[in-house]
Amino acid sequence: MLALAPVVFASDAQKPAELADINRASIQELLRVQGMTPSWAARIVRFRPYRSKLDLLEQGVVTPEVYQRIRDGVIAHRIAKDEAASEKHP
Repeated sequence: MLALAPVVFASDAQKPAELADINRASIQELLRVQGMTPSWAARIVRFRPYRSKLDLLEQGVVTPEVYQRIRDGVIAHRIAKDEAASEKHP
């Protein structure tokens, strides 16, 4: 009898880490991103909302060096205008 080994695809072996949404993640959630520090996470939260993660650079929220470290771990999902207004003025 012939034994067959199960086929494992690379996508099955490793699940990509969840990306932190810079428009919604808490400071604690942002700290899970490799290369993030508490002070940079706090700045990201403070200067919300963002249209894209490149806004972090364009608005001077993080330095180019910090952006290089965190860019693969973050994403910017767009938020509705009314939700953005409530975040700016709680």
